[in-house]
Amino acid sequence: QVQLVESGGGLVQAGGSLRLSCAGSGRTTSSYLTGWFRQAPGKEREFVAAISWSGSRTYYADSVKGRFAISRDNAKSAVNLQMNRLKPEDTAVYYCATGDGTTRRQYSYWGQGTQVTVSS
Repeated sequence: QVQLVESGGGLVQAGGSLRLSCAGSGRTTSSYLTGWFRQAPGKEREFVAAISWSGSRTYYADSVKGRFAISRDNAKSAVNLQMNRLKPEDTAVYYCATGDGTTRRQYSYWGQGTQVTVSS
């Protein structure tokens, strides 16, 4: 079945950049998108960005538009999330998932998460 593994998290100063990668992602018959979500302490998991299997369509939460970029690396069968101009409020565990839409309930398969911490 679909297995997803996130990597690339770490500690970065505000204004810096990180690139996350989701490896081993696989499509199901009901999954159109690979998405990134994040969950901060005490908060619900929220949508960050998603990309279609063809790579032709991308979606972003308003909070990250213009700062984050999602892409597919076909050679590595991976989905990346380039995060620029990071802010302390971006601190969270970031998860990749496969499914559709922009809500958690629309995604069926999840990775283990990778911690992103942005210091001021």
